[in-house]
Order: sequence, then C-alpha cells, then structure tokens
Amino acid sequence: MKTVGFVDFYLDEWHANQYPAMIAAHNEQYGTDYRVQYAWAEIDAPPSGGLHTDEWCEKYGVERCATIEELCVKCDHVIVLAPADPEKHLAYAERVFRCGKSAYIDKTFAPDHRTAKEIFSLAEKYGVKCFSSSALRYAQELADYAEDALSVLTTGGGADMEEYIIHQIEMVVKCLGCGAARVQYSKHADREQAEVIYEDGRHATMLFCPCLPFSLTVAKGTGTSKHFPIKSAFFQRMIGAIIRFFETGETPFEPTQTLEIMRIREVVLHARREGAALSEIRDCCGT
Repeated sequence: MKTVGFVDFYLDEWHANQYPAMIAAHNEQYGTDYRVQYAWAEIDAPPSGGLHTDEWCEKYGVERCATIEELCVKCDHVIVLAPADPEKHLAYAERVFRCGKSAYIDKTFAPDHRTAKEIFSLAEKYGVKCFSSSALRYAQELADYAEDALSVLTTGGGADMEEYIIHQIEMVVKCLGCGAARVQYSKHADREQAEVIYEDGRHATMLFCPCLPFSLTVAKGTGTSKHFPIKSAFFQRMIGAIIRFFETGETPFEPTQTLEIMRIREVVLHARREGAALSEIRDCCGT
C-alpha cells in the first residue's frame, strides 16, 4: 500500500472530505493501492465551524501529524489542499519540497502569477515536481471535442467568482492553449462576463453566475461548433491523473499551462476589481 498525506489549512472542507473515498474508488476500479493515511492542518477547525482536526482524523481513519515535516517522513505521497486559501500554498509547498517530496497542489494553485512562478521555481530548486488543476480539465467532454478549437464559450457558477472562475479558465486553456493577450470584463446584475482575447484570433467568453451549471461551446477551424453541458465524472478522472503522477513521477501537462491560467485569472480579477473594461495581460502581471 502507498500512503498519502494531506496538508491543509483546515481539514473539514469539501476536498479533504471527498478525496479519500474517491481514491478508494479508484483503487477498486483500477487495482491501485493508495490510502489517505496522514494529515496536517494549520488550524484546528474551519473559521465558520466544523470538525476539529482530531475529530476529522477519527472520522476518516487518518493519523494526525504535528508538522508538515513529520507527515513527509511518514507518507509516500503528498497532496497539498487548502483549495479556498491559495495564498497558503507557497509556504506549504516550500516545506514539502524541502523534504524531497513532489506534490499535487489543489486548485487554485496560487493567488497570482508571480507566486505561481515561485512555487515552480522552488520545485526545481529542490529537484521535485508538482502540478495543479481544476477538476474541469478532466471532463470527458473536453477530451472528446477540444482539439483544434478556435473559440470557446464557457459557463459556470459557484459562491464567488474569485474562487470559482478557475474552473472556466482551466477549460479555456485546455481548449485554446497559451498566448492570451487581453481580457475584457463586464457585469450585468449577478452575471459576470470575461472575454479572453488571443493575438492570433483565438477567443474565449466566460460567463459566471452563481446559478449557472458548467457547460462548454466549442467552435473549430473546420467551421463546426458544438455545445454540451459538462456531465462526466471529472473529479474521478482527476483523481486518476493524480495517481498516475504518483506512480510515474511525471506531470500530466506542462507548467506553462498552469502559469497561463494564473495569468488570465489575475487579470480577470484585476479588471473586476478596478472596473476596467479592457486589461492587457502584460501590463497586469508581465510575461
């Protein structure tokens, strides 16, 4: 059996609560043998209330570790969580990497493009690897139709755009790749819209509203287009990608894509905050 350790800001959150069962389901389906065995959390309970670290560990049959370093010594593989607190990831990652451990780092990878670059630089410094992804990258619908896309329209919701827009940006970059140049932002009532414009004519529109389901419309160079809701088991497919990363030591895609996602997110949030109709990506976060 290979053991997995969770590093989190607090443990009683959706990802930490769901991943153990998802990993167990992957084991059952594909014959792997991974178990969440260890956990460390910076604070003992969610600020809004929830299970204490000891209660969480008892519920999920996990051993509490006193430090990140203890966890890294005991486990085979590390998942850095804190999905709602990306500003924590740099400090957590540095401690994990210093112990010689590679890691999957949950979305959102970093609070901004500069910090994302720092995390990848630290991984290189310590001779380890890391990757991060929204689960939406692993929707089967994207795999079936994303190749050769010229433009995409995504929809999605969530409690707040700042936390949940990552899912749509992940789909955009999965479909269109790198090279975004400008972002145009607008808001109408509770619907927010961000246009991502590429220098070569590629184009994405992201519609965010709390009530919207995830969906994707893709237009291809052949002149064909297709719209579909995202209904596939994308979280389970992402767990499979994490397990393969643990087994092979190779990341499933290049860090340049994650850096592009962080660039786009930073500029979307800048435009939203400043009320800027059009923002140049280079001006906001450099190259």
